This record gives sequence, structure tokens and C-alpha cells, in this order.
Amino acid sequence: MRSLIPVAALALTVALACAKFEPSKPPASANVPAPSLDDRFFAGGIRPAAGAATANPVAHDSNAAREGGKLFVAMNCDGCHGGGATGWVGPSLTDGRWRYGGSDAEVFRSIYYGRPKGMPSFGGVLPPEGIWQIVEYLRAQPLPKDVPTERW
Repeated sequence: MRSLIPVAALALTVALACAKFEPSKPPASANVPAPSLDDRFFAGGIRPAAGAATANPVAHDSNAAREGGKLFVAMNCDGCHGGGATGWVGPSLTDGRWRYGGSDAEVFRSIYYGRPKGMPSFGGVLPPEGIWQIVEYLRAQPLPKDVPTERW
């Protein structure tokens, strides 16, 4: 009986490992709940509120893009992402490669809630309108002629 316990434990472990795992998808609503913020840091030390809107109210608005460019510099985004958001210490935001998704809502969430290991959360210090302007600024940037990491 004693030798069956490790065999049973192994069988249970294998069964659980082989179980079908389906990640949950966020609700398709205008307000998406905040992710866990335990592994993030906050610009100004201010935690953002939950449930930020995910519909871009300034899509295709050149004035919003211009204001977003000013915020991009004022909030020191260019300190990591480089001038024109072409990349430096942080990744390029103009090459169409998005680690966390490239839709307007996903880019907004990355700025608003931040991302682990580097991207601060700006939702506590910038109003949603300002973040949407930055999203629109990024959309207005031309695609680079050459992407530095396209080949080795």
C-alpha cells in the first residue's frame, strides 16, 4: 500500500497537467476591470482607479495626436521609448510589434495600468483623456522604413 502513494500522486499530477486549460477573456464591455497591480509600479506613487474606458474617443483626431505628442514628452515617455516613440531603452511604439496587444484599448491599458518589469502605470497621474491623446499620437507616427530587429 505504501508504494502505491507515490504512483497515485504521480498519476494525479499527470492528469492535472494534461487537463485542458482555457484562459479567461476579459469582458467585451466599455469598462474592463483592472489587472492585478501587485507586480507594477505607479508614476507618482499613485495607483490608478479600476474600470477605465476602452473605447477611443479621439480616434483619427489630429489635434488630439498633437496634444498627445506634447504629453509624450512632458511625461518623459521619450526617456524610455525614444524621440518619436521609435524605441530606445523601452521598445519602439511605431513598428507595429506589440507585446501586450496593439489595439487602441490594449495600448491604453498598457499606459493606464502599466506592465510588469518596466512600464509604469500612468493612470493615477494622467486623466484617461490624456492617455487617449498619447494613444492617438502613437497612431499618427509613421512606420519606420527599417526595423532594427527584423534580421540578425
